Amino acid sequence: MSNKAYVLMQSRDGSLQFVEMPATHAYQLSALNLRLHKELSKLTADNVPELPKAVAECTGLELLNENDKPVSGLQYIDELERSFSSIRETAYPLVSLLTEIRALQAQLEQWYEEEEENALS
Repeated sequence: MSNKAYVLMQSRDGSLQFVEMPATHAYQLSALNLRLHKELSKLTADNVPELPKAVAECTGLELLNENDKPVSGLQYIDELERSFSSIRETAYPLVSLLTEIRALQAQLEQWYEEEEENALS
């Protein structure tokens, strides 16, 4: 059984991004994505990032286009944290959203560190 899962993200233009996650954490990325989309409409800043929508989760992924590559979950969440921490919001507190993003970020960092340690032993 694979310890990886994939969250498929769809941009507004219809393009897909495949985010490779630990199987134990994929649902957290999907839930975070749904929450962020729910809260985006409350943000009043002029620099709110475009956020793709999580449209599916799967445990196996076979890409037929050799140019398509999955993105590491940690890379994706790092970019998400950077984009949300740069929002110049005055009317809506971003603290809770950033806290959720950073909590998942910390969990992923720990997971990848443990995977690296296990690979070395």
